[in-house]
Amino acid sequence: MPVAIRPAARADVPLLLDLIARLAEYERRAEQAVATEELLAEHLFGARPAAEAVVAELDGEPVGFALWFTTFSTFLGLPGIWLEDLFVVPERRRRGIGRALLAHVAALALARGCGRLEWSALEWNEPALALYRQLGARLQDEWLWHRLEAAPLERLAAEAG
Repeated sequence: MPVAIRPAARADVPLLLDLIARLAEYERRAEQAVATEELLAEHLFGARPAAEAVVAELDGEPVGFALWFTTFSTFLGLPGIWLEDLFVVPERRRRGIGRALLAHVAALALARGCGRLEWSALEWNEPALALYRQLGARLQDEWLWHRLEAAPLERLAAEAG
């Protein structure tokens, strides 16, 4: 039976939270996974959604998810999609589920007139990196990714007055 991909619904929030926890464990970042059902529900399905998600099912069983949000390229003058997370449960990998999730998001990007689909990957995740190379994704190794969070974010924001 082929993989089925469907939009996530509010009722999927506990499932998504479980899959996110499993992703965090796989990425060796379990202590950083502090999202709650309330936060996911608000930011995926609230008055002003910040992101979207789909659930992948195989034989009627949830086996993965993809979560993304819209970006904008000033150079292209077009929106884009940032794929924040894509995860397939380990026991169901190597069955085309990850590729199907990527293809779904790529098709959505084109349908929405996006100029690009972007994501990041951990440098040690060779199975994922091999898939991305096979798809023709170009590594953006000239860019350095930066992050402000917690106290440094608060300090900078305080400068705004």
